[in-house]
Amino acid sequence: MSTHHHLGLGIDIGGSGIKGAPVDLHKGRLAAERVRIPTPQPSTPEAVAGTVKEILDEFDWNGPFGCTFPAVVQHGVTRTAANVDERWIDCDAAAVLRRVTGRDALVVNDADAAGVAEAEFGAAGVGDGVVLVVTLGTGIGSALINHGHLVPNTEFGHLEIDGFDAESRAADSARERDDLDWEQWGERLTRYFTHVENLLWPDLIVVGGGVSKKFEKWSPHVHTRTRMVPAGLLNEAGIIGAALLAHR
Repeated sequence: MSTHHHLGLGIDIGGSGIKGAPVDLHKGRLAAERVRIPTPQPSTPEAVAGTVKEILDEFDWNGPFGCTFPAVVQHGVTRTAANVDERWIDCDAAAVLRRVTGRDALVVNDADAAGVAEAEFGAAGVGDGVVLVVTLGTGIGSALINHGHLVPNTEFGHLEIDGFDAESRAADSARERDDLDWEQWGERLTRYFTHVENLLWPDLIVVGGGVSKKFEKWSPHVHTRTRMVPAGLLNEAGIIGAALLAHR
């Protein structure tokens, strides 16, 4: 697939799978069926980069690409490693990907990539001012967007609230672990979002992650002063955001 100016390619690296697809950057959607390959175990930088190369080769993609990663990413260096091999800590991920794949890579935190995609093509428009995108899953991911511009590597899932790491009480995994009904979980989410609102005063909160599909079940039990909407792009947001950021 040759590089067209309206096409990008995004890769989404997770603890269990690595997914990738070309993206139509005008429409904000995948331009071909995505490819998913299980994440190699152990998930060392070399092994993961090899899998990324397989996906690029599958699409015959030779240009620059964007790549999400479940970690804090500072200027292409992965500073943390959630659900992946600890050899990623302080690894120059962009350099490893460039060497192994032979293409230039832009590496970005996975929640940040999803946030950028939502702001550009999803539930949040650039006119919405300060947008907080929160993904509720195993943990709580966050992305802060100001008039379309990303403030990278916010870790608002790890705020300490009532003596607890917020995600240990309010993530979707905590709902399942503590066997909470929607109303009980809603109380915890209200506590979480109220705290975040008082720090950031966002204009809009977009909620992603698997539970965004069940938004109407739990959202009535969450009380915020900020308007809250479900994510629009669901599981493709990371791929789309990574491709967009690499293109920019």
